[in-house]
Amino acid sequence: MKTVLVSAALMLTLTACDTRPLTTDERQAAEQAQALEQAHAQIGMPAIGDFQEKRELKEIYEKRDKPLPTHSYIVNDMNGCLVYLGASMGYGLPYATQYTASTRVTYVRPGGSGSAYYVEQVPQAEPNGLFMPTSAEGTWLQLKGPDGEVKPVYVESRVLVSPFRLTAQECPPTPPPAKK
Repeated sequence: MKTVLVSAALMLTLTACDTRPLTTDERQAAEQAQALEQAHAQIGMPAIGDFQEKRELKEIYEKRDKPLPTHSYIVNDMNGCLVYLGASMGYGLPYATQYTASTRVTYVRPGGSGSAYYVEQVPQAEPNGLFMPTSAEGTWLQLKGPDGEVKPVYVESRVLVSPFRLTAQECPPTPPPAKK
């Protein structure tokens, strides 16, 4: 109830400062906030006591942080079997993963000496000077080459990476083309 009153007071304050009528989006946002507050008042938060999922996620993060030998596959969409790409290190990274934040905050003074600053989010380049896409289909894998050295390989197919070999689901090897 306290949140509803605060939301209503905020909307009245904003409306008092701004004589324009509320937009549909603003009215819907206020109604949504009120509905969520009612739902929370009636139902409350789940009674989580063991935090098992959080414990599992912590364990996964810690295991991913270690150099882990893995095996990488792509999924054959025609028959659903796995095509073995080879031994790898780690679990692969989606192509759109960024090393730095995708945006940075800048302070802008619109004009005039008495104007107040406002905050603006602007795109930020990666350390290589390029701007990454917000999403991409590919995955970077660290595959072991024929020389045994681990090298980055870019894959656009759906990827499955496992800490052990999944032989039961592998596609049969494709025979080499016939010699002419």
